[in-house]
This record gives sequence, structure tokens and C-alpha cells, in this order.
Amino acid sequence: MITFILKRLGSGLVTLFAVSILTFSLLYVSSGSIARNILGDQATPEQLAVKEAELGLDQPIITRYFSWLTGALGGDLGTSWFTSEPVGNALATRIPVTMTMVFSAMILIAIVATLIGVAAAVKRGWVDRVVQIGAIIGDSIPGFVIGIILVTILAIQMGLFPATSTISPGVGADAWLLSLTLPVIALLINGVTGGAQQIRSAVIKQLERDYVRTLRSRGIGEREVLFKHVLRSAAPAGLTVLSLQLIGMLGGVVIIEQIFALPGMGPLAVAATGQSDQPVVMGRCNVHRRRCHCGQPHR
Repeated sequence: MITFILKRLGSGLVTLFAVSILTFSLLYVSSGSIARNILGDQATPEQLAVKEAELGLDQPIITRYFSWLTGALGGDLGTSWFTSEPVGNALATRIPVTMTMVFSAMILIAIVATLIGVAAAVKRGWVDRVVQIGAIIGDSIPGFVIGIILVTILAIQMGLFPATSTISPGVGADAWLLSLTLPVIALLINGVTGGAQQIRSAVIKQLERDYVRTLRSRGIGEREVLFKHVLRSAAPAGLTVLSLQLIGMLGGVVIIEQIFALPGMGPLAVAATGQSDQPVVMGRCNVHRRRCHCGQPHR
């Protein structure tokens, strides 16, 4: 078991390392003239050269990558090239919004998908058919489309919820609840049918096992067999699906947050990518302490 865990951790670290290299390289290729984006079109070649030296953009990409990697491992996330705001501060104000939305949606998906999946596996008939059709529809409709429909009907036409987020520093829990309800519902609708389908299949497979017939022959109640034994045995398959949905949701919330104007990680990532603000996108792309043309040390 320990060897298996170590192998999985090792493969995960290798994957993260490879992804970081690929992301850094893509940013390097597509970034263009970052110094000109910062200083504007009126900047002179001398000013651009000074800014590139200050940011470390005149160094080879290998040097810049390992400088970023060293800083990231040390917890130094650097400073935005465009806003001069520490990246750690920018993340600290936005991560709670994204994580609250994602984990609220995942908890609801786990509960609702389990109930629907078990009902479909036990009742079969029309309930089973509805779940299977719903899984196809849910997988085919992107979450942002559901979000737009919810905003149009429940926010704009009916006025039950704010069309855009009212979350800001110091607001109460009611603002968080009203602002996150529609995004969470959009994520729930998009993810619950697929999860229910997988849990249904896992429960049906367990119900066909010999140990279920043995438990029933001993006079154990159907509810106890289902929730105490069958559901526990089917849980690994359900957890695997939910974990994959969580990973996909962390990437998909970027568009959801844009639709509902949530101050989360999505708008920050989109803006930083559009500007090629590498410290924000990568966490830290500033080079180690060095000297620019003014003779003063910079980071």
C-alpha cells in the first residue's frame, strides 16, 4: 500500500512538473512584447530594454523557468507586472469565492446524485429511463448555457436573484448566499445527472452480487441492505466520478464566474492571461535578485 501511494504521488509530481513547463513555454511563445504592453505604444526602445531587464525578460527561458520554480517552491508568488499587487493578496481575496461555490456545488451533487442514482437502480422503470436521458442531456449542455438561462429567467425576468454578484469585502452572508445560488444551481444541474448515472450503474452491479442475496436470506431489511452494505460497496465508483467532476469543475467555473461577475479566480485568470501577466498566471515569474540599469537590486 505504501509503495502504491508513493508511486502515485511520484507520478503526480512528474505530471505537475510537465504541466508547469508546458504552461510556462506557451506563455513565453504567446506573450509578445510584455514591456510594450506595460509601458504603452509611446515607449522608446531604451525604455523597453530597461523594463525587460527589470522584469528579467532578457534572460533565457530556462533561467526564467527555474527562477520561477525556485520561488514558487519557497512560497514567493511575486508581484503582478501590471497592477503591482502581490499575487498572494490577489489570490487570498478570490480563492474563498471560487472554493465556496465549487465545494457547495460538489456537496449538493454528491447528495442529489446518490439519491437519484440509488432510486434509479432500485425502482428501475421510468425513473431509470429519466436518469439515463437526463445524463445525456446534462452532459450535452455546457454549464455556462445553463447559467445564462438561469440569469435570464430567475434574475432578469423574475428578479428573484441579483443578475451580477454583490460580493465585496465586508458584506454579510446574505449577499454571498444570493450571489452564489444561481452559479451553484448551474453547476449542480450540469453535474448531477452524470454522477447519478455512474452511481446507478455501481449500485446495480452490487445488487447482483451473491452477498446481497445472502443478506436478504438472513432476513435483513431491504433498507439496511441497500444503505449499509450496497451503497458502501458502490461508494468507490461514485467517489471516483465525483473527484473527476471536481477537477473538471475547477476549470469550468472560469466561464461561470464571468457570467455572474463573481470576484473569483476566473476573472483574474482571464485578465492575467489576456495581458500575459505571467506572475499571476504562473504564481511567480519574477527572477531572483538582480541589478537593472539604475544599479539598484530588483526581484
